[in-house]
Amino acid sequence: MSPRKSVAEAAATRARILDRTLALAVAHGLEGVTIGVLADDLGMSKAGVIGPFGTKEELHLAVVDEAVTRFRATVLAPLAGARPGPDRLIRAHDAWFAYMTADGHTGCFLTAVAAEFDARPGAVRDRVREALDRWDAFVLGELEAGLAAGGLSPGADLDQLLFELRGIALAADQSIQLRHDPHAADRAGRAVRRLLATA
Repeated sequence: MSPRKSVAEAAATRARILDRTLALAVAHGLEGVTIGVLADDLGMSKAGVIGPFGTKEELHLAVVDEAVTRFRATVLAPLAGARPGPDRLIRAHDAWFAYMTADGHTGCFLTAVAAEFDARPGAVRDRVREALDRWDAFVLGELEAGLAAGGLSPGADLDQLLFELRGIALAADQSIQLRHDPHAADRAGRAVRRLLATA
């Protein structure tokens, strides 16, 4: 076997493990996806599953990073070139809510993992917090652009708007995961529009 083929196969195995871990973690939580569960599901040995990552924590961190990469590609990348402000913020939320329900998804992985790890200090919690902080910075930037362009009232409380937008996303995620509400994404989109229209 050539070194190039070996590297490619290792990368493919790693990607397969990440993909399956991410899919299972959305439904069962990150901690609920044990190495044994993954090994059985993938038809691999436990050593084969953990080998590309070294430790369970490194696997968890890699899964968080993969979730962030997919989120950016699905939600943020299509917005490149669009004018910053409330309209782009609405489009971003619409894409996020659609992503929560697309292709059998049952909510937002990062939102679920944030709830799972919010009271558990450590590298996974820190990585999730960093990802959510970057989202907050994006939202705040869009709100600031809207304020500067006159799309929001001069006295708009941007921190409060950010807080309420977070609340809408959390409500959407819970409605999708816990209540299996088929209208959750649409309801959340309408809530975002109403909030920004009255800001």
